[in-house]
Amino acid sequence: MGLFTELKDSISRVTDRLFSEQEPKRIGIYGPPNAGKTTLANRIARDWTGDAIGAESHIPHETRRARRKEGVEIERNGKSVTIDIVDTPGVTTKVDYEEFTDEMEEDDAIRRSREATEGVAEAMHWLREDVDGVIYVLDSAEDPITQVNTMLIGIIESRDLPVLIFANKIDLDDSSVKRIEDAFPQHKTVPLSAKEGENMDEVYENIAEYFG
Repeated sequence: MGLFTELKDSISRVTDRLFSEQEPKRIGIYGPPNAGKTTLANRIARDWTGDAIGAESHIPHETRRARRKEGVEIERNGKSVTIDIVDTPGVTTKVDYEEFTDEMEEDDAIRRSREATEGVAEAMHWLREDVDGVIYVLDSAEDPITQVNTMLIGIIESRDLPVLIFANKIDLDDSSVKRIEDAFPQHKTVPLSAKEGENMDEVYENIAEYFG
């Protein structure tokens, strides 16, 4: 009888461990084009896995398809979370091929604008259906009060998703974190420079706490 009880307890402990392990949280990285979303995604992925997610560029809409890095475990101050990073295309209300013609031939610019438009639709699908939380990246040197930002933050709030706002590019002279804090006071704003790696400790502390 003792052997049976020990076996039963052992099976119970294994079962409890299996069911207590949570699935990774799908965290979408959102924001307007050229806010530094992929730079941030790459910074996080490299810091915790050694691998990058996608190409970075100064040309808008370099990311035109959502890219995913699975099983990124982040630990800070005794808290940890395992996330799947979803690096989404920049969302905008209009993609005009002419904004690319200074950098590439017209045919390539038209193709890029078409792919970027499709990318916006894909990003919106992920937001409405497939993410558990959002990191919203803004260029702190730009005015945050835009139609796109207001719309996306509204959708995130309507889905009751946890969201962190990251005020990126604090290395720029025109950076103003307060401008972003004032625009969206209902959400936590974390300053950083994904390019330079500034303030990444606070970034990881907030990710582990907010999404864990």
